Amino acid sequence: MNEHVRHGSPPRTYDVVLFGATGFVGALTAEYLAEHAPAGLRWALAGRDPGKLERLRERLAALHPACADLPLLRADAADTAAVRELAAATRVLATTVGPYVWYGAELVAACAEEGTDYVDLTGEPEFVDRMYVAHDARARETGARLVHACGFDSVPADLGAYFTVSRLPAGVPLRVDGFVRSNALFSGGTLASALTAIGRGPQTLAAAHARRLHEPRVPGRRVRGPVGPPRFSRETGTWALPLPTLDPAVVARSAAALDRYGPDFRYRHYASVRRLPVALGGTAAMGVTAALAQVPAARRWLMARWEPGSGPDAERRARSWFTLRFVGEGGGRRVFTEVSGGDPGYGETAKMLAESALCLARDALPERAGQLTTAVAMGDALLDRLRKAGLRFRVADAR
Repeated sequence: MNEHVRHGSPPRTYDVVLFGATGFVGALTAEYLAEHAPAGLRWALAGRDPGKLERLRERLAALHPACADLPLLRADAADTAAVRELAAATRVLATTVGPYVWYGAELVAACAEEGTDYVDLTGEPEFVDRMYVAHDARARETGARLVHACGFDSVPADLGAYFTVSRLPAGVPLRVDGFVRSNALFSGGTLASALTAIGRGPQTLAAAHARRLHEPRVPGRRVRGPVGPPRFSRETGTWALPLPTLDPAVVARSAAALDRYGPDFRYRHYASVRRLPVALGGTAAMGVTAALAQVPAARRWLMARWEPGSGPDAERRARSWFTLRFVGEGGGRRVFTEVSGGDPGYGETAKMLAESALCLARDALPERAGQLTTAVAMGDALLDRLRKAGLRFRVADAR
């Protein structure tokens, strides 16, 4: 594959810099890049602790000797000058450091200013909306592509809906529902991000309102990502519980940007549960967790149960899986599709982040800039990469 250089892009020292490389998901992403980075890729590890970076490089080099000379870059997420220097040195900056609402803003600002492509793993709606208001316009000026949610939040939903829409008629109203199942565990960092997002309800609503004031409407088209009611899904034979995650908003933003989603598009996102008692228990547990997250002391107590940087071991991750089934309808046609893979929060998330960074760095992509979704920024190129990397996108049935 020939390296694709965007028109007017200044020369950079690196193609990809991985920031937060020593965290739990960061280290998995570094391991994936060490094994799968194409020949000639100029990449580096970055973080605030030189000792931890050294130890990670030693571990990578023991498995892949070429990593012995991997550059190590020291930067703190709160150090504006250091982060700006980091962004100026690379074509793509990938970050795993969350909660992003606390540690991500300087990185996004630096990338927007320097015309550097940016990818992260956030599932925090407040952060994404705040970054849109603050940096989308500047990123459009500099050519930076700011692509949030490049992990399990929200690649399977975004590219899965994109894949499903491509199997439906064009130019007609479309309805797509997604149903997710998994047996996976979460890490301390994921818990911290989730509890932070849940516990910042007023700030999240304020950020969403500010975005609506800034974001242009789609003329002549209607796009929605509502929270659907709990229900029994005859299509999947399971109880469907609405998931108020970032995923529906991401899918809706892809639909707003791409005419292929039709003149009237709706996406709903559900957890898929086979047994009613489990569904009722899950709903109650989510309610209790949401209530506790509103109380700072309770939120800190919950976070302390799982320290950031910790997570399920390799054996547990190897047993983990996910499926995201889609039911798409429009123009008299109905299609059933599925995205599936292994451990969603860690193994597959590291893969998705790494392949997103490689896609931006190496592939010929549409000349778009600003805050973008994975479907809008990378579309078929990332879909092809993920399929080659082992994620499954398939049509289960069509009528």
